[in-house]
Amino acid sequence: MDSIKLMMEEHQYILRTLAVVRRACYGILQGEEINYNDFDQMIDFIRSYADAHHHGKEEKLLFNEMVTHLGPLGNKLITHGMLVEHDSGRLFIQELKEALDKVKAGDEESKLDVIANAISYTHLLKRHIEKEDSVVYTFAQRQLSAEIMDKVNQETADFEKAALEKDTKNYYEQLVVKLEEKYPA
Repeated sequence: MDSIKLMMEEHQYILRTLAVVRRACYGILQGEEINYNDFDQMIDFIRSYADAHHHGKEEKLLFNEMVTHLGPLGNKLITHGMLVEHDSGRLFIQELKEALDKVKAGDEESKLDVIANAISYTHLLKRHIEKEDSVVYTFAQRQLSAEIMDKVNQETADFEKAALEKDTKNYYEQLVVKLEEKYPA
């Protein structure tokens, strides 16, 4: 298994979901009612697929090896770059969920926070994905030994096997398609 190729493919599903989030926010801006079920599904995708599944592989497997084997530059890139951005994304999603709860409870002004946190998340993740695809992953492929990359690839295959048993990947990739149908480009 080519773990880098797989993670780049997963980025495409994440980017598609970010476009859905943006279109849902535009609807709010245009005066449409918030579809809480749809936002719950978007947040579930982000937390379960983008974060737990995708970022889980990055953090536990690839990034761990980069920090361990690529010295100060690898440590700085991952610890002070990629991991900070993962945490920032988690904060935006937590704040988005809280804002949705406030709107649901009658606080109309919190619609601003729904849009602000959702769009901030989309902007952060788009830039983050661009960095990973063009810099971080290629740096890992160039600098990590073949043995370490083989280890990452094997661990990724094991991670994917466990996800396949839970149907994680298939479920969330189908969810993206459903959400795109509701929020077309």
